[in-house]
Amino acid sequence: MKNYLIVGASSGIGKQLAEQLAINNNVLGTFNKHPIDSDTIQYHFLDVLATEYDLSFLPEVLDGIAYCPGAINLKPFARIKNEDFEVDYKLQVLGAVKIIQQCLPKLKQSSQASIVLFSTIAVQTGFNFHSMVAVSKGAIEGLTKSLAAEFAPNIRVNCIAPSITNTPLAASLLNSSEKIEANAQRHPLKKIGSAEDIANLAEFLITEKSAWITGQVIHADGVWAF
Repeated sequence: MKNYLIVGASSGIGKQLAEQLAINNNVLGTFNKHPIDSDTIQYHFLDVLATEYDLSFLPEVLDGIAYCPGAINLKPFARIKNEDFEVDYKLQVLGAVKIIQQCLPKLKQSSQASIVLFSTIAVQTGFNFHSMVAVSKGAIEGLTKSLAAEFAPNIRVNCIAPSITNTPLAASLLNSSEKIEANAQRHPLKKIGSAEDIANLAEFLITEKSAWITGQVIHADGVWAF
C-alpha cells in the first residue's frame, strides 16, 4: 500500500483524486475552508498561504504528492494590482514549492515517488484577462521541468494543463446552461471536462503506471479549438 498526499482534497479534482486513490492506498488529504469526514481518507487542516506548515501527520515514507489548490482570477491587465499577482503566486507556486521542499526527505524514502502539479492551457494558448493565472501556472510548468531533471531517477514530476473543467473553482464561468453549452462548443469533443476526467490522468501520473513519464506538461483539454 502506497502513501499519497493530496493537497487541496476537499473539493473538485483534488477530492476526486483522493477518493480514487484511497480505494487501494493510504491517502492523506488537506483542506482549508471545508473540512470533510471520511472513512477512507485522513483529512488534515492546512493553510498553504501560511508561513510555516505543520506536516507532522505525514508518514516517514511518501510515495506521491498532488498539489491541487488554485485560483482563476480573470481581470484586465491594467486593473490588476501588484498585490493581486503576489497573492496568486503565493497560492499557486510558493505553496507548491514549500510543500515539495518539506516533503522531499519523505519522498526520497520511496523506491519510486511522483509529484503531480497543475497548470492550465491558458499558459501556452493565450486568453484575454488570463495574465494573472498564466504568470503563476507558467511558473509551475517551468518548475515541473526543472524538478523532473533534478529529482530523477527516483522522483518523477509531471504537470496537467486542463481546459475549463466543471468544478467549484470554475463555478462562476459555468453558472448557467448557456455558459456550459458555449464553452462545450469551443472543444471538438463538445463537452466540458469533469473532475473525474482530470483525476483519472492525475491518478495515472502519480502511480507507478506512469513509471516511464517525467518532466511532461500534459494537456487534458478536449482539444481546445478557439
